[in-house]
Amino acid sequence: MLTARYDQLGVQEGDTVLDLGCGFGRHAFEAARRGARVVALDAGAEEVRGVRDTFAAMVAAGELSPDACAAAVQGDALALPFADATFDRVICSEVLEHIPDDLAAMGELARVLRRGGTMAVTVPRQGPERINWALSAQYHNVPGGHIRIYSRSVLEERLTAVGLRVTSHHHAHGLHSPYWWLKCLVGTTNDTNWFVRQYHRLLVWDIMKRPRLTRVAEATLNPLMGKSLVVYLEKPRA
Repeated sequence: MLTARYDQLGVQEGDTVLDLGCGFGRHAFEAARRGARVVALDAGAEEVRGVRDTFAAMVAAGELSPDACAAAVQGDALALPFADATFDRVICSEVLEHIPDDLAAMGELARVLRRGGTMAVTVPRQGPERINWALSAQYHNVPGGHIRIYSRSVLEERLTAVGLRVTSHHHAHGLHSPYWWLKCLVGTTNDTNWFVRQYHRLLVWDIMKRPRLTRVAEATLNPLMGKSLVVYLEKPRA
């Protein structure tokens, strides 16, 4: 389940791509499938091990070439272990809302992106996120949890301040907002609730099968209540 649109980001075979805050690697895997040279970075050791294992499994299954360039590293978003202008494309999905010094992290993202390169930044959308915060303190008052809610104007203003230029935006995952509202109502760790389990089954079915019914429903809901805001940017050549 991707949040960023790769065609809109411009990912091409041979591009060098950074997936910052990769989690368990969904964006990194798709970039590798498209023939990009991928570095997936996360602060969590478990996540990095999981991504490495999945890359190896993809090679074993013939999904990736044995000489595919795909790596996972543990690192800090405030001090990325890469030289300036290392990457053609950068993806930062659902990360900045967790980082106290988000402007410093944005500066690092801009630093490692080459001039003329592109970036996709995704964060929770303001409206659905405010409902989550109102329904449950547990949703955000946890170590490493969400510490801020971005409006699009504030997010774009901060990214522009570090030398990037906004090119477009959209919203994603309209079917996921009601799921999280439900989770916040019954308890974010309560996975035994019948309604939560049934909605989760629906989302898994949608991800696996991508039926026309749910694809049309999500396309309709995204502008209204898509859970994620996706902003595309480029680093000017001059």
